[in-house]
Amino acid sequence: MAIRTNAHDDALDEQHEINVTPFIDVMLVLLIIFMVAAPLATVDVPVELPASSARPQPREHEPIYLTLQADLSLSLNAEPVSTAELATQLDRLTGGEHAERIFLRADKGVPYGELLKATDALRAAGYLKVALVGLEQAG
Repeated sequence: MAIRTNAHDDALDEQHEINVTPFIDVMLVLLIIFMVAAPLATVDVPVELPASSARPQPREHEPIYLTLQADLSLSLNAEPVSTAELATQLDRLTGGEHAERIFLRADKGVPYGELLKATDALRAAGYLKVALVGLEQAG
């Protein structure tokens, strides 16, 4: 039989560090829950909005549309225009107001590079406010 001379030989050492393993496990579970729940929070809710009895606000002027057609020809408000005379025609329609917004429409089959050429022509003419026009998807 052995005699114990020191009472502290078998005592457990105290651990002064925080055990972060359970904390990390909880955080990973919460991360997975939020990753699954986040896309569900963005589901569209169908709502039928009531009609308004207010009169539509009159426009100050008609919008200016620059159209890039499938054959890469340009039209300015349904009038054919070349790239060389685009700046003068825009100045005529806007009265030289370069802060005017130009609505750019392009055919679906137009290459992206050609669309950028049209925006570069607008920028070279001094018109920096360009809005791209598209159709709303039903549904």
